Amino acid sequence: MEMPYVFMTDSDSDLPYHLKAEYDIPVVYMPYALNGKEYFDDLGQTLDHKSYYDAMRSGANPVTSALNEEAYLEYFEPVFKRGKDLLFVGFSSKLSCTLQAVYSAREKLLKKYPDRKMTVVDTLSISGPMTLLVLKAHEMYRAGKSMEEVAGWLEANKLRSQAFFTVDDLKYLKRGGRISGAAAAVGTMLDLKPIIVEASDGTLQPGEKIRGRKKALAYIVDAMLKAEPDPAESPILVLNADSPEDAERVKASIEQKLPGAKVLIEHVGPVIGAHAGPGTVALCFIGKETRKP
Repeated sequence: MEMPYVFMTDSDSDLPYHLKAEYDIPVVYMPYALNGKEYFDDLGQTLDHKSYYDAMRSGANPVTSALNEEAYLEYFEPVFKRGKDLLFVGFSSKLSCTLQAVYSAREKLLKKYPDRKMTVVDTLSISGPMTLLVLKAHEMYRAGKSMEEVAGWLEANKLRSQAFFTVDDLKYLKRGGRISGAAAAVGTMLDLKPIIVEASDGTLQPGEKIRGRKKALAYIVDAMLKAEPDPAESPILVLNADSPEDAERVKASIEQKLPGAKVLIEHVGPVIGAHAGPGTVALCFIGKETRKP
């Protein structure tokens, strides 16, 4: 069935490329630079995730940036020219100014195409939690639900999508200004592994500091269980920044403690990876309740 509107998202969702291809989901590719060269995050096709994190381990300092209004016009206007409406599912407005460029492009296009409609959903998410929202919403899209129904579900449920991240090396948080140099030095000496959570306001916030990698990985599993994931509604995502062995351990722990849950292992993309670094592991899920403040 051909839908009267197009469902589109952006690559800051870290949507796995194989799912993007399987469901033919249009994706806006976000820019970043590595070793002075500009890339667009095409979900690991031009620069694979391992090469990206190996470059960081070798001293590369990736820089992320936002798209401007003109770039979004290039993505959006062909949809309107085809006589279609547009549902755009974007990453958290609290983490970048890029959504303002989306709204500016929408305003310009709706003046030019007054018979068209465009709905923008600010998911207040990034990375895996956003992927889970995108996949559930796109399932509704494929089932023939209207743009209003799909957008309504997203708005009503977006804060149920949650994540717990743990990093392996504090120098990347220090480099991004998220912790001080002194805190990084002390944390490294004490082998502290901070937990980062997606907060209810759409920001990434520091949580507990756990001593030791194994304990940190165990902590994010227990934290997820306390938040009551809803495996009947959505799979659980274990994302890793080139740390596949740790991801497998986390997956095995979940499967032992939550029998029957579907657990998928995927990649942390270049945007989160630029700030959190190689070795980051994220546990992402849709909970029965919403995120904590």
